[in-house]
Amino acid sequence: MKKTSKLKHVVYMLIALGMLVYALPMISFRPDAGWVSLFGIVWALFAFLVIGAHLHFILGVDAEKQKALEGIRRAKYQQWQLKWPEEQKETRGL
Repeated sequence: MKKTSKLKHVVYMLIALGMLVYALPMISFRPDAGWVSLFGIVWALFAFLVIGAHLHFILGVDAEKQKALEGIRRAKYQQWQLKWPEEQKETRGL
């Protein structure tokens, strides 16, 4: 499942990159072009955003962050387990 998901993101990223490479020479970035220039800039930024999002997923930044958060969760859980007997003693003593 993980391999096909990454492959899917690689394919989508390559398609977006291909669209960008094909369209970039045709987009007018001249200041006197007005709305055409603004549309070209927004479209190119959106294409870069899509490519960046797929690259972020392919590199597994989310997986690394998830592992780090899981480690923190485990450490907090262990601290809580160590605290539990102390809290029980305090409530029994009252």
